[in-house]
Amino acid sequence: MSCDQDAETSHALGCFRDRLKRLIRVEPLLDLLHFLEPDRKDRIKAKFREEGDINAAAFLIDEIIHSKNYEQGWSRELITALETVGCKHAAKYVLNSPPEPTEEAENDSCVRLIDLLQLTLVSMKTGDVCAHCRALGLLTLEDQENIMKLTENQGNIGGARLLLKRLVKNEAGWFSKFLQALEDTEHHDLVRELRGEPCNEDGEASSDAMLHFYKFDPMKKQTHLYLGYSLTVSTFSTNFHFGKRNIVLRDYQMEVARPALEEKNIIICLPTGSGKTRVAVYITKEHLERKKQTGQPGKVVVLVNKVPLVEQHYKAEFGRFLKHQYSVERVSGASQLKISFPQIMEQNDIIICTAQILENSLAKAKNGDEDGIKLSQFTLMVIDECHHTKKGGVYNHIMIRYLKQKHQNQLLKKQEKSPVPLPQILGLTASPGVGGAMSQQMAEEHILQVISTLAFGNMWIISKRETIKTFCVYGMLKDPFGDVIKKIMDEIHKHADLKLLCEPGTQNYEQWVVQKEQNAAKEENQMVRVCAEHLRQYNEALHQSNTIRMSDAFRFLDKYHNEELKTKSSPDEEGTITITDTERFLFTLFKDNKAKLQELMGKPQYENNNLAQLKTNILKEFSTRERARGIIFTRTRLSAIALCQWIQENPKFDEVGVSASYLIGGGDQSVVKPMTAAEQKDVLNKFRDGQINLLIATTVAEEGLDIAECNFVIRYCLVTNEIAMIQARGRGRAEDSSYTLVAEAGSGVAERESVNEYREKMMSTAIAKVCKMNRADYEKKTREFQMQAIMEEKVKIKKKQKKGMMKEPPSKISLSCRQCSVFVCSGEDIEKIENMHHVNVTKQFSKLFTVRENASLQERLLDYETNGVIACKNCGQQWGSMMLYKSIECPCLHIKNFVVTYGSKKKTFSKWSELPIKFPAFDYTQHADLLVEDSGEEDMETD
Repeated sequence: MSCDQDAETSHALGCFRDRLKRLIRVEPLLDLLHFLEPDRKDRIKAKFREEGDINAAAFLIDEIIHSKNYEQGWSRELITALETVGCKHAAKYVLNSPPEPTEEAENDSCVRLIDLLQLTLVSMKTGDVCAHCRALGLLTLEDQENIMKLTENQGNIGGARLLLKRLVKNEAGWFSKFLQALEDTEHHDLVRELRGEPCNEDGEASSDAMLHFYKFDPMKKQTHLYLGYSLTVSTFSTNFHFGKRNIVLRDYQMEVARPALEEKNIIICLPTGSGKTRVAVYITKEHLERKKQTGQPGKVVVLVNKVPLVEQHYKAEFGRFLKHQYSVERVSGASQLKISFPQIMEQNDIIICTAQILENSLAKAKNGDEDGIKLSQFTLMVIDECHHTKKGGVYNHIMIRYLKQKHQNQLLKKQEKSPVPLPQILGLTASPGVGGAMSQQMAEEHILQVISTLAFGNMWIISKRETIKTFCVYGMLKDPFGDVIKKIMDEIHKHADLKLLCEPGTQNYEQWVVQKEQNAAKEENQMVRVCAEHLRQYNEALHQSNTIRMSDAFRFLDKYHNEELKTKSSPDEEGTITITDTERFLFTLFKDNKAKLQELMGKPQYENNNLAQLKTNILKEFSTRERARGIIFTRTRLSAIALCQWIQENPKFDEVGVSASYLIGGGDQSVVKPMTAAEQKDVLNKFRDGQINLLIATTVAEEGLDIAECNFVIRYCLVTNEIAMIQARGRGRAEDSSYTLVAEAGSGVAERESVNEYREKMMSTAIAKVCKMNRADYEKKTREFQMQAIMEEKVKIKKKQKKGMMKEPPSKISLSCRQCSVFVCSGEDIEKIENMHHVNVTKQFSKLFTVRENASLQERLLDYETNGVIACKNCGQQWGSMMLYKSIECPCLHIKNFVVTYGSKKKTFSKWSELPIKFPAFDYTQHADLLVEDSGEEDMETD
């Protein structure tokens, strides 16, 4: 083990000291701890003889924590010794991998129950029960010998007491095994009593015994006494205990929560899987209870940045633990709730929503809309994945509103006026990152900016780093498949007279060819534009052949060309789509090389070495672990699906028990059909219950989503930043989990991951330094950053206002097809639905497009649904989708498919929000009336 790991073990001993001292068996452990000096062992043994196991264990822990003289690797020796003497439960805490708080609480309940019923349990046949417990792995051979020896010397009761004392030091799950041992040795009465069903000699329930038994429960406040039982539970305990769930925090979680419980703003920075959300639930409960006790209204909003997290936080955390006591509701863009957000807020104590929902409502309130709300209506705001606040976007907008009001309140106080109440802020993150910092000072400034933007006064971090294994794979000496694709690309370069500036198959080439396509579209150079589009597809195929199979790359290209040909050969009833000479050249070029590519993809000797290394890693994980469960992160949706197919089709993986599925995002922004929220949920449920044990995922699974406990994570030819690295690595939550990077040598992936590791250490150091800053300096610096954030926002608003002042009426712009440059419509023909969908319902426009089936978008959303794809009649270029809005067909335009002419300039945009034109709202009544009139005229003609 490294020095870092020794330090982490020492930290874990301190964090879990109170629990460990009750789990460690000092006497047999000391014999195996060779790093301890003999005189120290003697002092601990003396402590054991004088004061017993618990005090001796506490003394041992303190000795280890405070000593600096042990040789490197002592922590591994300690963990091995604990496991050897049967203290596996203690070993998990030392490894900083304790059980879940609920599991921990349930185990504590079982321990308490054994203590309460000890006078009854010591009547067991100690020898028989001891032998069965040994067979079930609850006792070591040494334990069995000591128990039998004590039974022989002091009688059955003495041996039973030692057995029970030893039993409760086992890891969670021991209780059901103990019940089994009692059943097997025919101690049926004891089993029934432990289950809450004590019986007399006639087998009938004894009311006196039941009364005596339950006296302990309310008096000792053991409200979760029966939750740990996996067998039957009595009717009494069901009625008495299952009405609500207790929230039990570990020591370090309570330490994290303490400043927030004192009503301070705080960031909780804990590794993925350390229970940040559970701490937030506890803080929320305490916050609402405190408000209730003081007769004040309490209102909590929980903000998330992804739609699936709304449901996840409701079901797994806030709803699960708090809905018995408080009204909890969730709201997102996918919600089917038909009441307004202010109504939902008014009727509930806790609202879980996407940040955009809240921002929309705050903006409405600022504009005087009755359907808006104000920050002052909340008393606590929980911000999940709060590191996104620094990046701008919706979190940033909300917090700038907060900071403005905070500083406005200071002016109000000076004027002796009442300040506007603001909610307490609780931020949650696994990593605030360093924002691309190149030095320690820059990293500290980034941390201060994050804290300042979120108006915080405290930050808490527990660091946990796993060793990263990196496998750099050297490229193939021969790549004939890639050579054929590059040859095709060279032919296209010559045809379009494009001067190549970077190597095909790289990200730089991707950026270069995208820029060429955009410029050509604006210049109406259709030859270069269509060539650039095809080059982009070939570049993607090169990337695929270097990361997944050649056959996947070929299928990708073949599908693309087939779909392009289909659009050209499917004429509308009113006309024929024209094929240009360049398009004919491109289709012929692929057709001429198709057979060669098919031949090469069937030769396994030319497959990329990355895939071979990945295969080795997967087989190793599933061959060496008793129950393997892992995630492979990859860059694109295409590669996730292709890798999943490769695993499913390979019998070697089936032999070692691999059951794989892919998990991709839900946005419709690629050539791959997106996954719906229901499909994502189904895959995650199967992964959780073991039907699937290997996920191949895009970055959708890195952050936030509730992924079941894994014991290995592989990043495959993928690296982003230190935040994503920490998030992905944190998915390996199980004990002895591994984190591996597989990358091609020279690709830069491994080098960037090393930079991320360095930045992670820089981040931890920066947070520690910021937390130790002089209070006056800290407050001065955070105030500077807050004022800077407010001023930057003012500058942005002024720029926006200036841009707005320059806004021309919609009639000043026009749209033309990105592919064939045919005129499409004027801006004055465009209207907006729900303030986001740009539609053109004019009769003139309807003559310019054809409608095709849309297979990937069939979900019902609010009052509209997508009903097909609209495409140019002239060239087949997709223009957008056909929406059905309150029974009216509305062609919805996607601006990325058009060139916008604005005055004398031509521009391309990826989003409508980038275009400084304000379009009028869709007039539903007017269009509905026109449709009714048209329908009436048709009926008259029929008559």
